[in-house]
Amino acid sequence: MDLEYIFENIEQSFNESKAIFRHLHQHPELSFQENETRRFIENKLREFGYQHIETNVGGGGIITRLETGKPGPTIAFRADIDALAINEETNLPYKSIYPGVMHACGHDAHTTILLSTAKQLLSIKNQLSGTIVFVFQHAEEMHPGGAKGIMNSGALDDVDVIYGLHTKGDRPYDGTIECRPGFAMAASDSFVIKIQGKGGHAASPHLTVDSTVVAAFVIQQLQTLVSRQKNPMDAGVITVATFHSGQAVANIIADQAKLSGTMRTFNPKLRNKLKSRIEQMVTQICDAHGAVGNVEFSDGYPALFNHHEQTHLIRELFKDNLPDQSILTTGPRMGGEDFAYYLQKIPGSFFYVRGGVNGRTNYPHHHPKFELDERCLIDGAKAFLIIAKHYNSLHNTHEKVGELHAEHMDR
Repeated sequence: MDLEYIFENIEQSFNESKAIFRHLHQHPELSFQENETRRFIENKLREFGYQHIETNVGGGGIITRLETGKPGPTIAFRADIDALAINEETNLPYKSIYPGVMHACGHDAHTTILLSTAKQLLSIKNQLSGTIVFVFQHAEEMHPGGAKGIMNSGALDDVDVIYGLHTKGDRPYDGTIECRPGFAMAASDSFVIKIQGKGGHAASPHLTVDSTVVAAFVIQQLQTLVSRQKNPMDAGVITVATFHSGQAVANIIADQAKLSGTMRTFNPKLRNKLKSRIEQMVTQICDAHGAVGNVEFSDGYPALFNHHEQTHLIRELFKDNLPDQSILTTGPRMGGEDFAYYLQKIPGSFFYVRGGVNGRTNYPHHHPKFELDERCLIDGAKAFLIIAKHYNSLHNTHEKVGELHAEHMDR
């Protein structure tokens, strides 16, 4: 597998990649509703020459395989395909045509990168060995996520290693790729707190149990769990994102209040401790004010753990094959990502490709003005191709990777 040759093909196909990316960006679809996106992906794969395409895997994913007919490992690459309920505010000529729906997290780029990778590898099938699996995953943005369904479907039971990437629009494009061994993204759990007080007239607060005041006290005290009851060396964030009470009438004290937010951690023990302490704190604060409190948790994605061997491997591969680009080891992030489900069962790694637009404000992910420099499409495809080449060049790879698969929980 000649990387120089295939890199040239990637660069010569840049206009095609941009066209795919722009089509996807213009036609975003929400989680579990990616019907047109799936059809577009399937049509592209058939256009490239893939004949056996699994659809609706795990509730909405698309999987195709490049079977070489030669012995070797089974490696997988994944891209997420869904968009967000955000009204796009960019001035891009290819901005979303659907009001209130936008690709504001780069999934259009991830899908384009994986399609480009699939096309290039199929063109040199006779030079490859083993099996390469391309996973186009639905619903990363909405719990329970698409990854869990795909894993539960058994479609990846024979996969030896898996890799995924994420573009970074909040940092300007400069060719940098970021890797992180170990915990790279946090577990993200959501909660809803309901407080029942006693309403009444604003002139007689002593005859009421003011749910708004109780809720405000809860919000303040929750932050002491992070600052005073957690080891400072263990990362943890509690965010109350919504607060609802009253009926927009100035002289009525609300009898009910509702809070919602998220809790993010890496350490499973801390995750359980904070859940318990939130429940205890809400109950006791409400008791002290004469109110009744209730907490409901919804478990989100687990913490994403990049396997050390696979992460160190790709970092060195990127350094060797992309000598003009920076390959950095970065710190963990508090955002959540359902790629974590794959890594619970399969060795692999999840890395980042910088792609913010130079010379303009780089807005964060999930922002209505989020945009990407399309050159990151080339970098992402090159990264996947470098990984594919490595697993196709190892001698006795299948045995070695199989051993890793059996022992990957030994971190």
